[in-house]
Amino acid sequence: MNISSARRLLASLEVPTLAPVLGLAGFGRLVLLAMALVLYCFQDQAIAKPLARWNWMDIVGEGGMVLMAGVWLMQLRASRPAGRVTDLLCLGLAAMLLGEWVDALDEFMLLPKSVLWDNWLESTLVPLGMLLVTMGLHHWRQEHRVLTEQLLRRERIFRDHRSMEGVTQLGDAGYMTAQVGLEQRMQRPAALLMLGFEDFQTVVREQGLAEADRLLQALSHLLLLSLPPDALLCRYAADRFCVLLPGAQADAAQRQAQHLQAALNHLGHHTRAGLRLQLAARCAWSLVQPQVPADEQLLALARRLA
Repeated sequence: MNISSARRLLASLEVPTLAPVLGLAGFGRLVLLAMALVLYCFQDQAIAKPLARWNWMDIVGEGGMVLMAGVWLMQLRASRPAGRVTDLLCLGLAAMLLGEWVDALDEFMLLPKSVLWDNWLESTLVPLGMLLVTMGLHHWRQEHRVLTEQLLRRERIFRDHRSMEGVTQLGDAGYMTAQVGLEQRMQRPAALLMLGFEDFQTVVREQGLAEADRLLQALSHLLLLSLPPDALLCRYAADRFCVLLPGAQADAAQRQAQHLQAALNHLGHHTRAGLRLQLAARCAWSLVQPQVPADEQLLALARRLA
């Protein structure tokens, strides 16, 4: 790799935006400053241990803890928005990082026995950090409960972000296949619905992909509002949406299919150009067959809409 290629590679790397902690965007610099201050105190009051007294097992273990705490802190700030949960988790990790940093420096430097601040820091910062992380996890659990309510009908039983489709933020065909397979293994009754729309490709050609994506988002929101709480909605492909109704029998599945089709037929989507689009919906349904692979059942429904 030449220099120009390396520069292009570095330029293409996305620099994550780090969430502020306690309103401080430079929280990481404060942590580094605190680490530097601790190191200065050690250099000012301690003497270096001879190489023969180094315990490499402790150095690797405690140094690894410092490194991993720093990585966790960076990952947490890069993946979460600012807020109470982020503050508690980051403060806890920072305290644990500083406590482990003091412990790691003890492996290289020897302080006089009259100096007690290092023992105080070691025995205080790590337990304090663990307490703050525990409090953060408690509030994160409450936050997670609220977010789970928002994801109702979008996910079920297990979560896999890799299966979330980008336009509608629904699960994809693979996620639905896994859910149907789970119902088959549990030997529970269920029904599958497949919904599609006439002239959707005309919308794509005349209005463009961006407007077609907005239409799909509106359709998905309407379907989510029209489904029972235990149902699962996924985007199968293009304008095809699939619905899993756990525990549904034939009559319930048919009623739900008619209800969804009627709701979609009454939807009038307004484009950015001011046009009103109203597409005719089509629906096919079937009961989940225990012996037939889930992907084949979904494909059979899609063919019925073709």
